[in-house]
Amino acid sequence: MGLLPGLLLLSQLTAITYGHPILEAPESVTGPWKGDVTIPCTYGLLPGYTQVLVKWLVQRYSDPVTIFLRDSSGDHIQQAKYRGRLHLNQEIPGDVSLQLNVLEMDDRSHYTCEVTWQTPDGKQVVRDKIIELRVQKLSVSKPTVTSGSSYGFTVPQGMRISLQCHAQGSPPISYVWYKEQANNQEPIKVAALSTLFFKPAVLADSGSYFCIAKGRVGSEQRSDTVKFVVKDSFKPPKIKTETLSSTEAPISTQLPLAVTSTTNQSWNQTGEVDQYHGTTITGPGKDLPIFAIILIISLCCLVVFTMVYIMLCRKTSQQEHVNEVARMNAREASNSQETTRVAIFASDCSSDESALQVLGNNYSDKPCLGQEYQTMTHPNGDKTCLLNTAPIDYEVLASEGKSVC
Repeated sequence: MGLLPGLLLLSQLTAITYGHPILEAPESVTGPWKGDVTIPCTYGLLPGYTQVLVKWLVQRYSDPVTIFLRDSSGDHIQQAKYRGRLHLNQEIPGDVSLQLNVLEMDDRSHYTCEVTWQTPDGKQVVRDKIIELRVQKLSVSKPTVTSGSSYGFTVPQGMRISLQCHAQGSPPISYVWYKEQANNQEPIKVAALSTLFFKPAVLADSGSYFCIAKGRVGSEQRSDTVKFVVKDSFKPPKIKTETLSSTEAPISTQLPLAVTSTTNQSWNQTGEVDQYHGTTITGPGKDLPIFAIILIISLCCLVVFTMVYIMLCRKTSQQEHVNEVARMNAREASNSQETTRVAIFASDCSSDESALQVLGNNYSDKPCLGQEYQTMTHPNGDKTCLLNTAPIDYEVLASEGKSVC
């Protein structure tokens, strides 16, 4: 049974026996220098009794000095020397033990645990207990060596691992790591820390190690020797170099090889196994990531579609140009074959003049009384047009584009 549970049980029995709370605490407590210590102080709970005040006092010269106070407003540390390293239990009712951290030699003294309760009839009851605190420098215990990995002391090559050395005693404690040598030679010093790191572990790190712990009090202590083994990592299988012709396809009996195009000339191919991913790589390069392959395929498709579209547009434009040229040629041919005979008929304008005369300056002041027309006949004879013509006597050839039907 632990010290505190035993004191709580004893306090409860005493309170039941005497009818009021009774403090229970040991006469003395010993703590390690630069270490932590708990000064026990407990009492049994009784119905109707309420804790109203807790004090811890330390004997300084002839008068006690309050170093800790707990009341309805909370906890209060009264001395600056104890701030940050003095605590009081709050979890267990009836336990008012004092915890003191980082003990100094001048912490040795008599400490008083004082508790005040309020009784059911409204009165107050005060009880106290004096405990002597002793501080001593503890010598270093035999250190122990542990591994910082689940592999223990046998690890694969390339792994990051550490060996830890730990000892009990008054701080500060210094640690030194040694590695034993073959043929009974003197061990060599490899580190001056509590933790020996391997970043990463290699085959040359295999061997026997031990650590030595030394404190301010007592002699140095040596740990047991541990055998540290670094296993050889997985070696990739060697693939023989084969000469393949253009008619042969590369075949691998180990893992699938990357697809490689062949040429008319012979070439050599060597395989390399990635020891970290377990894949076989062929040729001078490695496999591209899947997203790079998708990107390349997309770009190729875009280029192909663009070229096809441009070719279709050019073909359509050329065809329209050919059709336009054909239409123009047909129109010119049709215009060249068409002729128009124009006969000028005059009524009441001339009397006995011949049909054809050479144009001269003999004008007549007599107005024409008849209608003048121009007859336009197409070669096919389908239709004939009559046009208004000038009052002259000659034969004119006109094109189809300047006639009005």
